[in-house]
Amino acid sequence: MVLLRREIGDVLRDARQRQGRTLREVSSAARVSLGYLSEVERGQKEASSELLSSICGALDVPMSIVLREVTERVALSEGTDLQPLSVPDTVPVDLADGMASGGLVGAGVP
Repeated sequence: MVLLRREIGDVLRDARQRQGRTLREVSSAARVSLGYLSEVERGQKEASSELLSSICGALDVPMSIVLREVTERVALSEGTDLQPLSVPDTVPVDLADGMASGGLVGAGVP
């Protein structure tokens, strides 16, 4: 089973090590304790979105890049081929009818 916290931790550790930075340097810049950052990197603690943002800022790596790499790793472990989401280019009939009559059907909007 893939654990998201482990994948996030691996990606963060890889980014830090590629920069040649220590846990101490990054934890100080992110304003998080060294021990907690270590636990996040080892996948032992879940990083909140705020903490993840702070760590990414300290590493000067956009969170979107970190999350993209995590997504790619999870997809690889699942054997999933990453394809763009298929979004229909049409409006459902009941929604179109509701809009034509001046309201949104089923949305509680008259």
